[in-house]
Amino acid sequence: MQDENLFAVLRGKVLAALETSAPGLAPEILARVEVTPTKDAAHGDMATNAAMIAAKPAGKNPRELAAGLVAALSGQHGIEKAEAAGPGFVNLTLSPGLLLAQLPVILTAQEAYGQGAARPGKINVEYVSANPTGPLHVGHCRGAVVGDALANLLRKAGHDVVKEYYVNDAGAQVQALARSSYVRYLEALGRSPEAYIETVPGGMQYGGAYLIPIGQALAEKYGEIYAEAPEAAWLELFRDFAIEHMMSMIREDLAALGVRHDVFSSERALVENGGVERGLDALREKGLIYRGILEPPKGKTPEDWEPREQELFRSTEYGDDVDRPVSKSDGSYTYFANDIAYHNDKIIRGPQADLIDVLGADHGGYVKRMQAAVKALSGGRLDVVLCQIVKVMKDGEPVKMSKRAGTFVELRDLIDEVGPNAVRFLMLMRKSDAQMEFDLNAAVAQTRENPVFYVQYAHARARSVLRAAAAPSAEADFSTLTAPEEQALLRRLITWPRLVEQAAEAREPHRVAFFLYDLASDFHALWNAGRDNAALRFLQEDKPAETAARIGLVAATAIVLRSALAVLGVTPVEEMR
Repeated sequence: MQDENLFAVLRGKVLAALETSAPGLAPEILARVEVTPTKDAAHGDMATNAAMIAAKPAGKNPRELAAGLVAALSGQHGIEKAEAAGPGFVNLTLSPGLLLAQLPVILTAQEAYGQGAARPGKINVEYVSANPTGPLHVGHCRGAVVGDALANLLRKAGHDVVKEYYVNDAGAQVQALARSSYVRYLEALGRSPEAYIETVPGGMQYGGAYLIPIGQALAEKYGEIYAEAPEAAWLELFRDFAIEHMMSMIREDLAALGVRHDVFSSERALVENGGVERGLDALREKGLIYRGILEPPKGKTPEDWEPREQELFRSTEYGDDVDRPVSKSDGSYTYFANDIAYHNDKIIRGPQADLIDVLGADHGGYVKRMQAAVKALSGGRLDVVLCQIVKVMKDGEPVKMSKRAGTFVELRDLIDEVGPNAVRFLMLMRKSDAQMEFDLNAAVAQTRENPVFYVQYAHARARSVLRAAAAPSAEADFSTLTAPEEQALLRRLITWPRLVEQAAEAREPHRVAFFLYDLASDFHALWNAGRDNAALRFLQEDKPAETAARIGLVAATAIVLRSALAVLGVTPVEEMR
């Protein structure tokens, strides 16, 4: 039973036993059968819900079916004890030999331990996708970390993943960027921009100092050519110039965080090549676009609301609350129409198993309509991961806004303050849809309360042992690893492949960060036990067999730490001083 995923092996045994007790169950029923770690070691090592899942379709009592599974599983190789529990669960206690046999598996696989088998199709993960109108801020940072870690996690689970950034380079915001860049261009020439600003509705929308270098670059390239030219002569030119420079800045900031996308898609290119029409035509062909009048908004009706006929998408047929407009009364398309086009473009690029959008919490109202559109277009699945806001704190007070941006804390400031490893790890220490405070003081503290330090310290400790020891061997006699602290660490290590599967399916990369903290805690507990009890020390010259076994355990711990840190995009440290 030398399999990397012990849970998968045991699930196979459970399914075989279930076939004996309740033959002929439908595949969709069997797919719901799980084998998971028990929450309490007193209840064994693993538990299965097989009897609970199969009882009703099999026409049997769950407890009776559980008793049948116990009889079928008891005495099988590697299973020391099987017993029914509660309303129909079956708990499994594994033999020590089966658990210990996983150490050679880890040592042989190295960082590939936990890697899932290749799966068909691709998963497209789109994240960050900030407007190219300013530097990335801490809100974008959370989405970048969550999206990147999720993509890494899916790859670890065996999926073929495309990391994508959607450049919102169409619409009023990039026109405003061009006008704001023109103001900085005039300033770089030594000219007053006030007269021009007065002609712009709403004035200068983007006033951050980050546009000063763009204005200077424009002045160096074009000199006085456009200083007194009408807007029509330079607007598109300055727009494209500014977008290119802003995207270069964004890419640099993301690279500093260790984030690199496979694909950058342009909204403007999509619109200009007829993508919106293609997307809506695909829905029209299915009879899902009609002309109608929307009902007034729920609650207090705005004074300026009036019923008007427009093109609507039958999104309610796919789980949305109301049908959604795809064009306005003047015939122009809505933002939703562009979003339909973008997702349709991703679909026709296929074949893709699923689409995943990582969005800010302010996009929560768009989830149902986009999921409805994707389902209507392809019958496929769109998962949306929402990231709540982040408040940056230092010395108990909110951090003031960036001097360069003028309105928010920049991602680059955060990286410069605590480093990319701390940023990435700590952004994943809470579920993405929960608000969080990022404490700059805690991020650099060398205490257990700082999870990134605590985990990195565990890896550094493990590496310090391995530098002083002989090379670990998968052929060592691991039967000497009988101490409770050694067994607890071993049990944690073998859950890694299963956690990869579960976290990937749930689209929750924060589970990896939690796992790392628990694994580090188990390792530190063993380290401290050896400090108090000489018999548990890793290196003992007079006990070569025990030493070889413990070196193998330490090496396996370092391997799994590195494997999990790689999913988070965190570089492990070799030593700490």
